[in-house]
Amino acid sequence: MRRRVYLIAGVLLWASLIGSGCAQAPDQRAEILKVRESVWRAWFANDTATLHALVPADTIVISGGEAKWKHQAEVFQSAAEFQSGGGKLVRLEFPHTEIQLFGDVAVVWSNYLVEIETNGKRSVSKGRASEVFVRRNGEWTNPGWHTDSGE
Repeated sequence: MRRRVYLIAGVLLWASLIGSGCAQAPDQRAEILKVRESVWRAWFANDTATLHALVPADTIVISGGEAKWKHQAEVFQSAAEFQSGGGKLVRLEFPHTEIQLFGDVAVVWSNYLVEIETNGKRSVSKGRASEVFVRRNGEWTNPGWHTDSGE
């Protein structure tokens, strides 16, 4: 009898742990998408406080059409150059996104559309992004991504 009680208690505990993990997944996905949006908007606005909070020192970035990979300092520098060159974000969209969660790591696959204005002239770019998010100390960070034109 005691064995049966322990077995039932174990099954109930396991089910509650599995259930709570499933219930948290949508919240985690929403958090990740919020962080992703914040990183992109912070880069275009050269919001260094947000970038420092969300783009860690060990960041690696690969951008289509660029031979050299970037690290945190180059990401911050390119954001500053975009803004100092008169660049402004007009529109940012992610028409298709899929997220794979692996505990404290998430991979986000997206199509994106960016419209910017530089010195009164607007341009639209479309492409694909593969982004890595890692939860550190309870907060999601974005230590790496790869973008391309999708062509």
